[in-house]
Amino acid sequence: MTVLDRFLKYVTFETQSSEETGTTPSTPGQRVFAEELVKELEEIGLEDITLDENSYLMATLPANTDKKIPAIGFIAHLDTSPDMSGKDVTPRIVNYKGGDIVLCAEENVVLSPQMFPELNDYKDQDIIVTNGKTLLGADDKGGVAAIIAAMKYLKDHPEIEHGKIRIGFTPDEEIGEGANHFDVEKFGCEWAYTIDGGQIGELEYENFNAAAAKITFKGLNVHPGYAKNKMLNASLLAIEFASWLPASQRPEHTQGYEGFYHLTNMSGTVEEASLSYIIRDHVRTLFEEKKAQLKMWVKRMNEIYPGSTTLELRDQYYNMREVVEPKKYIVDLAFEAMESVGVKPLVKPIRGGTDGARLSFMGLPCPNIFAGGLNFHGRYEFLPVNSLEKSMQTIIKITELLAQKS
Repeated sequence: MTVLDRFLKYVTFETQSSEETGTTPSTPGQRVFAEELVKELEEIGLEDITLDENSYLMATLPANTDKKIPAIGFIAHLDTSPDMSGKDVTPRIVNYKGGDIVLCAEENVVLSPQMFPELNDYKDQDIIVTNGKTLLGADDKGGVAAIIAAMKYLKDHPEIEHGKIRIGFTPDEEIGEGANHFDVEKFGCEWAYTIDGGQIGELEYENFNAAAAKITFKGLNVHPGYAKNKMLNASLLAIEFASWLPASQRPEHTQGYEGFYHLTNMSGTVEEASLSYIIRDHVRTLFEEKKAQLKMWVKRMNEIYPGSTTLELRDQYYNMREVVEPKKYIVDLAFEAMESVGVKPLVKPIRGGTDGARLSFMGLPCPNIFAGGLNFHGRYEFLPVNSLEKSMQTIIKITELLAQKS
């Protein structure tokens, strides 16, 4: 089974995570997918295969040499984003010659280089697209496929010397809970790589510092015919508050290292309203300033409308650069591996987060490597086949180079 075959099989599993259930995994489909992967790992001949009660799957490809080589790991996540349906995914392979790709004629869903100019980078390549009604699932079933295909290749090619390799698959990464129950000590590696990046060549060891905020507004509801000098409309308080946040610091106006406040949800009546934000910044001091600014705005609301506004604020994860940079050789190894398989490394900050960010602070330094997909979390997601194959080859080459250098 090729890496492409594996990917096409994996996307048929419905594995969207959910923030609503409060369970781990948050949806039963992730467990079903993990159990299927156990069978595949057994068939390949991996050892120490464990699937725990929270659906964290780990396995070992033993070293095939007596050389002292650090044990390293490769990690991907089982779930797909709740932002778009992952049920009944119907992938299609297109030999792309340029121009528009009609994903769904009846709903006029078109993947166009006018909207997505990155398509032009993949002319004359086979790309996997959706039917325009679901996401594809390259995030992160591309990573799962690349890891398992690489382990199969190494198992079938014992002439490639390598040390002990651990692989791990986590649930609920898309809702920020992928590292919640990850047993770093059990995994037993000096470092690892998440295979959860986007376009070919991505190599990332910087990510956002992240926090989540919920601001709740309490109003006073009276009959509108008798409301003068009495009514306090909570929904209008929320609108007023939202207007104070700088428009220039919204995601649609930022790039690179620039952080943002992102309004993710809002609800409201006269009696009560709420705004949910995620707060992001690569620079820790600016991140702390953003949180302090939010607290100041809440204080200001309560000065104008006493007792009206409360804030729930919690940190989610931090920039892994703090942990990875002192061990930069693990990034350099991946960089060299990419170049060795004909991939130009694109070292850049992640405008988001991965399991690797939290795992790094849990004692497992964990840069992120491309799986090849683009336009994640929506109907326009696509995956160039060559990029998926290069992801697999990069994993293999990392293990080979590490053995040569040890």
